[in-house]
Amino acid sequence: MSPLPVSLTCTALSFAWPDGTPVFDGLDVVFGPGRTGLVGVNGSGKSTLLKLLAGELTPSGGTVRVTGETGHLPQNVTLDTALRVDEALGIAERRAALHAIEAGEATVEHFETLGDDWDVEERALATLGELGLGHVGLDRTVGELSGGESVLLRLAALLLRRPDVLLLDEPTNNLDLYARRRLYDAVSAWTGVLVVVSHDRELLDRVDRIADLRGGEITFYGGNFAAYEEQLAAEQEAAERMVRAAGADVRRQRRELLDAQVKLARRKRYGQKMWDNKREPKIVMGARKRAAQESAGKHRILHEERLAEARERLEEAVEAVRDDDEIRVDLPHTAVPPGRTVLTLREVRLAYGAGTAGNLDVRGPERIALVGRNGAGKTTLLRTIAGQLAPVAGEAHAHVPLRFLPQRLDVLDGDLTVAENVARFAPDATGNRIRARLARFLFRGARADQRADTLSGGERFRAALAALMLAEPAPQLLMLDEPTNNLDMASVRQLTTALESYEGALIVASHDLPFLQSAGITRWLLLADGELRETTREEVVGDLR
Repeated sequence: MSPLPVSLTCTALSFAWPDGTPVFDGLDVVFGPGRTGLVGVNGSGKSTLLKLLAGELTPSGGTVRVTGETGHLPQNVTLDTALRVDEALGIAERRAALHAIEAGEATVEHFETLGDDWDVEERALATLGELGLGHVGLDRTVGELSGGESVLLRLAALLLRRPDVLLLDEPTNNLDLYARRRLYDAVSAWTGVLVVVSHDRELLDRVDRIADLRGGEITFYGGNFAAYEEQLAAEQEAAERMVRAAGADVRRQRRELLDAQVKLARRKRYGQKMWDNKREPKIVMGARKRAAQESAGKHRILHEERLAEARERLEEAVEAVRDDDEIRVDLPHTAVPPGRTVLTLREVRLAYGAGTAGNLDVRGPERIALVGRNGAGKTTLLRTIAGQLAPVAGEAHAHVPLRFLPQRLDVLDGDLTVAENVARFAPDATGNRIRARLARFLFRGARADQRADTLSGGERFRAALAALMLAEPAPQLLMLDEPTNNLDMASVRQLTTALESYEGALIVASHDLPFLQSAGITRWLLLADGELRETTREEVVGDLR
C-alpha cells in the first residue's frame, strides 16, 4: 500500500459527451479512506464518474488525482473465454516462473519475473476461496465459469493486485445470493478507499457514507443507506415545510400588493375630487397630489419587491424538493380468479439439463420467486415457459396470456419510439389511449416520442415494462428475469409500485431479496441440483448464513 494517505480528489472536473451533452461542470469532490456508496438516478453520471476516476475517460476540464493504485470493476464484465483462470487473475507469468524454479530452472529471468511473490499461488487460491470460488482451479478456462463467477473472478484479480483505491460499478449484478454474501464480506473487510455504485440495499448498508450524485453535484451523508434514507426524509420534510411557508408568504405579499394598489387608486380618486371641487388652493392641492403619488408609488414598489423576493424563495424551496415520480397505473384486465390454473409443468426437462420433479401447477394470482445459483437454469426455465425454447421432455403450458421480460430488454425495437413500441403490443389501441397510458408510466408528451435506443437504462426498462403490461390481451401471467439489474433506487421503487397494480400471476427470477420482499411474494421455488422444488424465504436466507 502507498505510504501516503490514500485519497481520490476531483478538482473542477468537467466532462461532456461527443455530442456536447454535459455530464459534469466544475465538480469538486474528495473520496477519503473507508467505504463510500455512490447513488443517484439512472443517467446522473455514476458510471461515467467511476471511469473518470479510473482514468478510462479523459475529462474535458479539471483534474483527477489519486494517491496510490486504482482498481476498477466495470458494470459489464467481459473476459476472454479462452483465458485460463491464472491468466485472468494476472498471475500466469509469476506462476510459470515459480514452477520453473521449483523444477530446477533457477534462471535470473525467472527470479526477476517472480520477485518476492513466492506465495502467489497460495494467495490466489485463498482469494478465490474467500469469494466462493475455491472449487475453481487455476488451470481451468474462463469459458467454464458462469457469468456470476466471471464477475467474482475479475474482483479476485483486483484484490490480488492490492490496489489502494477500489471502484466497483454494480458489482452484484448477475450474482446469485450466495455469491453476493461473499462480495458483502469482501466489501466489509476492505481497509482502503472504496467507492461502490449499487442499487443493492444490503451492500449499501455495509458502507460508511453515502455520496448522492444529483444535478452534477455530490452531497455526502454519514452512515449507511438506511441512515441516508432517514436523513433524506428529514431534509425533504423540512424542504416541503419551506415550500408551504414560502407559498404562504407569496400569497401574503400578493394580498399586500393588491391592497397597496387599491389604496393608490383611492388616493387618486380623492385627490381628483378635491381638485375638481377646488376646496384648497391649487398649489397646495398640487403638492399634496405629488406627495400622495410618490408615497403610493414607493409603497407599491416596496410590495412588488417583496413579492419578487417571496417568489424567489419559493422557487429555491421547490428546487430542494425531489420530484421522484412514481408509476401509477390501473390494470384491471390482468386479474386472475384465485382458483384458475395459470400454468402447468409436467415432468419438464430443460435444454441444459435442469427440470421439474413431477408436476407443478400455478393457480390464481400467485406471486412466485424463482431462486437458485448462477447457472442453475432459471432463465432457461422462463424461456421454456414463454415458448422461446422447447423442452427436451415433458410439457410446459400456460393457460392465460403471458408476457416475458428478459434481462436484455430486447422486447423493444431501438428504431421505434416508446409510443410505437407499445403500439406493437396493442395494435388495436388508439394513439391517444396509448399516450394516456404511457403518461402513467412517466412517459409524458415528447418523452413518448423518444426513440428506444436513446433511452437510459432505467427509462428503457420502464418502456419495456409498459409495453408488456399495456399489451392486448392483458397479460395474466407476467415473468421477469432479474428485473432490478442496473436499476437505480427510484426505478426499483417505480417497478414495485407498478407491480402493486398488477393483479395477475407473477414469476420473478431474482437474487434481490429486499425487492422480492417488496413484490409481495407468496411462493418460493428453488432450482438446484437440476430440480425445481418448493422452499421458503427463511430457508433461502438460512442457507446463506
